[in-house]
Amino acid sequence: MGLAKALVDDPAGGSFVERGVRVLRDGGCAPVVVVVGAQADRAAALAAAAGAELVVEARDWATGQSASLRRGLETLRDTDADVACVLLVDLPDVGAEVVATVLAAAGDTTDALARAAYRGLPGHPVVIGRDHWEAIAETATGDRGARDYLAIRAHLVVEVGHQASGRDVDTPDDL
Repeated sequence: MGLAKALVDDPAGGSFVERGVRVLRDGGCAPVVVVVGAQADRAAALAAAAGAELVVEARDWATGQSASLRRGLETLRDTDADVACVLLVDLPDVGAEVVATVLAAAGDTTDALARAAYRGLPGHPVVIGRDHWEAIAETATGDRGARDYLAIRAHLVVEVGHQASGRDVDTPDDL
């Protein structure tokens, strides 16, 4: 992309990180925790200005998305949150409606475990109850966040393909 994905201009206005904060907040998440990595200072400033309650840095971000997941779950341990709703920054058509749908289906219990699906294909957001945070943090490696954990655990699959495509943006042509 030529710069950190958090800083990419969102076609709807602002940056990807600002859109992500709005989507989570409007979808029912509180507190909104943003984990930054590449170009952390710029991304953190945008996230805070957009209303993220907590902005933390994953210093080992270059090892893959698991670093951000581990850092986010670690940060949430010090809050009274029972569930984490994990949303990647590079999903420009995933809106608050998708987040709200997956959260509602998952429930707010500490054993919640659910993920969005787009026409049967697994995607984000993923809702993870507090009971699973430690095990997921221990098994997440590289660009494999909660995927391996979810592969061996029963979890709710919430079809949201009627609300969004769930496609991620990896190159400028994907916009």
